Order: sequence, then structure tokens, then C-alpha cells
Amino acid sequence: MSKEKQRREALVYHAKPQPGKIKIVPTKPYSTQRDLALAYSPGVAEPCLEIAKNKDNAYKYTSKGNLVAIISNGTAVLGLGNIGPEASKPVMEGKGLLFKIFADIDGIDIEVDTEDVDKFIETVKMIAPTFGGINLEDIKAPEAFEIERRLKEELDIPVMHDDQHGTAIISAAALLNALEIAEKKIEEVRIVISGAGAAAVSCTKLYKAFGAKAENIVMLDSKGVIRKDAENLSAAKKEFATDRKIDTLDEAMVDADVFIGLSIANIVSPEMLKSMAPNPIVFAMANPDPEIAYDLAIDTRKDIIMATGRSDHPNQVNNVLGFPFIFRGALDVRATAINEAMKMAAVKALAELTKQPVPEQVNIAYGETRLTFGREYIIPKPFDQRLIHEVPPAVAKAAMDSGVAKAPISDWDKYKEELMLRSGNDNKVVRLLHGRARSNAKKIVFAEADHLDVLKAAQIVHEEGIAEPILLGRKDIILELKKELEFDADIAIIDPMSDEFDERHVRYATKYWESRKRSGVTFYSAKIKMRERNYFGAMMVLEGDADGMVSGYSRAYPTVVKPILEVIGRASGVKKVATVNIMITERGPLFLADTSINIEPNAEELADIAQMTANVASTFGFDPVLAMLSYANFGSSTHPNATKVREAVRILHETAPNLVVDGEIQTDFALNKELHESKFPFSKLAGRKVNTLIFPNLESSNITYKLLKELNGADSIGPIMVGLRKAVHIMQLGASVDEIVNMAAVAVIDAQEREKRKKAKGSK
Repeated sequence: MSKEKQRREALVYHAKPQPGKIKIVPTKPYSTQRDLALAYSPGVAEPCLEIAKNKDNAYKYTSKGNLVAIISNGTAVLGLGNIGPEASKPVMEGKGLLFKIFADIDGIDIEVDTEDVDKFIETVKMIAPTFGGINLEDIKAPEAFEIERRLKEELDIPVMHDDQHGTAIISAAALLNALEIAEKKIEEVRIVISGAGAAAVSCTKLYKAFGAKAENIVMLDSKGVIRKDAENLSAAKKEFATDRKIDTLDEAMVDADVFIGLSIANIVSPEMLKSMAPNPIVFAMANPDPEIAYDLAIDTRKDIIMATGRSDHPNQVNNVLGFPFIFRGALDVRATAINEAMKMAAVKALAELTKQPVPEQVNIAYGETRLTFGREYIIPKPFDQRLIHEVPPAVAKAAMDSGVAKAPISDWDKYKEELMLRSGNDNKVVRLLHGRARSNAKKIVFAEADHLDVLKAAQIVHEEGIAEPILLGRKDIILELKKELEFDADIAIIDPMSDEFDERHVRYATKYWESRKRSGVTFYSAKIKMRERNYFGAMMVLEGDADGMVSGYSRAYPTVVKPILEVIGRASGVKKVATVNIMITERGPLFLADTSINIEPNAEELADIAQMTANVASTFGFDPVLAMLSYANFGSSTHPNATKVREAVRILHETAPNLVVDGEIQTDFALNKELHESKFPFSKLAGRKVNTLIFPNLESSNITYKLLKELNGADSIGPIMVGLRKAVHIMQLGASVDEIVNMAAVAVIDAQEREKRKKAKGSK
């Protein structure tokens, strides 16, 4: 992607469909006059009076306890420098987005128009009653140190400058684990710190808190090694100045055990790495380009333990592992500060989490067979859902133990359960989907690539590394659209109507005719069908010229299904092909079936659909909990529409006893865990969170998923075809670009799974 195109896309993303990345939504009913009277006058007077009696009641009656101010003056924004408060706003809004999706915290950005330290501090102090915590962001050093220090002293709510402490906490966890793997002690290792800004200073202080010795640390700024005999050193630099008579990074790296890079790209040479001690630990965290490229580093030293700030290499030092969960724990006990004990607790929790067995969902997300503690896994992955129930409790407990918690937690099991409920409110599934697809991209046919939205999607999957697209359609139109989109990559374009591919047409037609000649298909008609993109694309997949296919954007679903079923056909042992939609809801992902194919399935077919849907949920890393839906509950109706669902449940209980499934049951009882448990304690679903819904017919399923999508704003992934011999998926008519991209990722993952199963069979 060209820089200019990337620029335009970024600008459109931030501007459309409405400017910015965050908004405020009501949390209380407001439909009636009574609601409004309670929300505002006269009802609002009552909580006001309660807070006037005791200001701590603000936590009880307002959003203060879950509200964090993200405050900057724009003096040190990313790598852009001092660009001013207004220009920093997109970054601060982005931080608010991360707070919400990772820890369900409401982050409100505030940009302060002053570089005067006293004025900045005074402004923050005056607005502090609004918030439960303060996240300082992108403030230049050394002012950032004083601002944070004074605000921590003068406010009774948590204050943290993430630029300082976020990187420190994550890298400290990684360092502790790396030292354990290298069999070295933190008290003994020689550490080189390249950089002397806010993050470098905070990292060094935290390493010292864990036992690193000052005499073993060398820090460098842009001028070289910071020495005690240098003139005009700031107070911050004096603390980390060395007695050693060295001046350069080359000299500092000789026999060093640890290198911490918080500076600029490409300043570490292979020769420097070679001069380090055995089993060197190198954290090259400059972004986007590290102090030494990852591949170059591991090629230079086979014994290296390497981390960077990048997501495309192992051991990403990513602040999102820290700040959402640290603030979550601090807010939940109403901590008056974020102190050293709480930061150290976060470090230990992250370090310990890395050593625990990794859930299958995380392995799936990152395309790994099994992530295990070792040189390439020294800190958790950002999408590890365990973070929210491991780090906040550790932080909260440290706050209590250190005496800064005003609302201590007594029931830790209940607290962890509440944290898990907070983790289902975002689009993790989509990020997991794309991440897993990228781990082993496959060749995917885009059967309608001469449509603008389809080609846009193909461009995205190519540029993001999700898939290797093959473009089917009118070549002249595709080339024209590619030019319009600035899609200049060399991608295979095939026009099934062209004579250019005569040999392939004949080969595909012959294969198709041989499989269908006893179903009324002539060789002539087979050749005609190979001029149709869905037949041609399906044959590409069948013959192994592609790994998967997506289609359906411009045609009604049944007209696309027909050629796919004729060419690809059902997998061995499958009686009925079906479809599953994954709905991304506030309660987490819901797997719905059958959404597109089977109009009125019988009991046996419903049981098969349920089993295949459970397999889809498992493929995406979720333990399936299935509700077989009906208008009736557990025998309350004898109508055939209810009894067929009951029979399907009986079949499943008999043939798949380990599957968590029950019914027939109404939707509200299925989704409301407490209601379900109180009325039907005998059910296999009692006390469980249902994540898979099997509908009794196509009408109910299709209507439901489209209602959720349009009225509730739920994102949809699907329909995912299940039961076919190959990875072919048909989207809904008029699917959006994002939906097409997601379907392509599904096709890639489907192909990956088939490849795994084939290899597993071959190894037996």
C-alpha cells in the first residue's frame, strides 16, 4: 500500500461515519416522562444530596468509579513530537478505545492547552472530582516526571503516566522471565539502557526495584554514555550515571547481559551483539523499527532472547498488556494511588501468567500448535483473555495490602467472575480471526472481483497478509478498478469467459462432466458451465489450484449454493450442509445455526447441525454451550414443532454425551443464566453461559440474525458453510467490505484446519 493511500484510509477511518472514535451512550432508561424525571429534575436531586453528605457516594450514584481521564498537552505525541493538544486528540481517543475494549473502562480524553507545568497541574486538579483515575499521556520529559509526581502527591485517585510506567511494567515481566530462561540473576547482570526519556527512566527504576544493581547499569542518551563526570546533568540523568570510563554503545555492549532499547532504529550492529555475554537478552523496543531488526538479531546469535515492540515477531512489549488492567484493579478497590507495590504486582502477575498452560483460544488466535514458556514466549499475548482475571486482582490485592484501597474486595471468586463478564464486550473474535488467518495465509478465490467492494476486500486481505487473493471476473474491469483503488500488487486475474484459459476450461469441464454425467450433464453443458465464475472458482478449489473461495456478493444465495453443492459436494459422512453465523454481541460471541440453507430440518438433521456448529465454536477456541431453541420449554408443548427439537436433544445426549446441550427451550431462558437456573435446575445448561443457539427452522434463524445485525448493531461473521468437502463460503447478497474480509479469513482458517487434519491422518 502506498503511503498516500494509507494516509487517505486513515483519514477516512477517523472521519466516517462520524468523526472520532468514541461516543457517550445512556446507561439508564429514558423512554418515559417518569424516566426523565428520575434522570434529571426532580429525581436527580436525591443522589446530589446523598453525595453532598458524603462525597464518596459519587462512586455509588455516578459513573466516576469507571471513568478515567486521558490527559495530554500534546508535547510528545508518539514519534511526532510536540504537535499541540488538538493534534494529540486522535491518539487520546484511541487510548480511550483501548481502555474500553480491553478492560471495559470509560476513558475520556482531555487535551490541555499549556506547556506550563503549574498550569497543567492546576487544571488537572480542578477537574479531578469528575474521574476515578488519571492516565497521563504523551507529555515530554522532564516535565512529565514533575507533573506525575505532584499529581500523585496532591490527588486521592490513581494517577499514572503510561509512557513511563506501561513499558516498564511489561518489559520488567519479560525481563524476569528471560533471566529465568537464561539462568541469570537480576542482581548480577550487566544492563545497557539505550535512551534516557520517560520510559527509559521508569524502566530502569523498576528493574532496580526488582534487584538490579546501579553499578551494573549503563544508560545512554543521544550524546552517548551518561557518566558521572559529565557536566550539566539533569537530576534524572544523575541518578543513572555510571562511574565506568566508557563513551559509546559499542563499549557498553561488551560482556553486557541485557540490552534495553528505547531510542531509535538500527543503532545496534551484529558485532555489538556478538560482544555480549552468553544468552544475551535484547529488548529492542523502538517503534516501528527496532534498534536491531529481529531477523538479523536471531541470525547473529542463536542463544539470544529477543523482544521488540512489533506484533509481527514473538515477545511483543505492548502497553495494552498493562494499563487497562492496572487501572481496572485500581478502580475496583477505589485506590487512592497507583504505587510501586501495585506496579510490581502487575509485573509478577504478567510473568507468572506466561508460565501457565495457554488456553486453546490463544493458540488458535496466533496460529500456534502450543505456546509454551520459553525464548519465544516470555510475556503473554495481548489477546489472552486471562489477562483481565489475573492482572486486576493482583493489582487490587496489592492496593489493599499497601493501604491505598478504600473499597476492599472480600469475595475474590465473585470479583473474577465479574471481570470475565467485562471481557465479552468487544470485537476480539474478529481480531483473533484475522490474526490466525495471517499465521498461514492461503490462496482464496474472489469469484466476483469485478465488483468494487469485493476488490476492495481482496486488496485488504492481500495488504494485511490474511490471504493470497485470486481475482475472478472481467479482466478489463478488474484492471480499471485496481487502478482506481491504487491496488498495484501483482495478483492473479482470471476471466472464466476468456479464451485465454482454454486448457484449464477443458480440464475442469472434463472433471465436472465425469462426476455429473449420470445426473443429466453433457460434456458440452459442462464446458458452458465452466464459463460461469462460481463453477469455475469451485473447480479451482476442488482441483487444488486454490485453497478456498468466497462468493455471493452480487447474486441471491440459492443461485450460488447450487453450483457449489454440485462441484464441491458434501464431506464424507455429512447428510446436510448447513451454515453458521457468529454474532458479535455485548455478551460475547454467539454462534447461530442454521441461518441460510435448511428450511425445515427434522430431528436428526437438527442434531447434525448442532454437532457441526459445536465444531465451529471449538475451531474458534470456545467451549460450545448449546441451547436447542423452541417456543416451548422442556415438554410444555406436544406440537410436532416442539417435539422434533426435544427428539434432537435426545439424539445428542445419546450420541454426544460430552457435549453441553439441552432443550427444547425458549430464547430468554437460554440466554438468562439466572432465570434458567431458577426454573430449570435439572438442565445441562443450568449455571452455564450459553454461546451457541440452534434454531428449529430457517425462518427463525435467518430473521433473528438479521434483526440482531440491524437493530442491535451486532457484527456478523458468516454465513460459514459447514459440511462441504472444501473451504468454500457464500456471503449474503450485498455484504459489506468488512464482512467480505471476514469471510475470506474464515475461508483461510477453514483451509488451515483441513490441512491440519490431512497431515494428522498422514502421520498415523
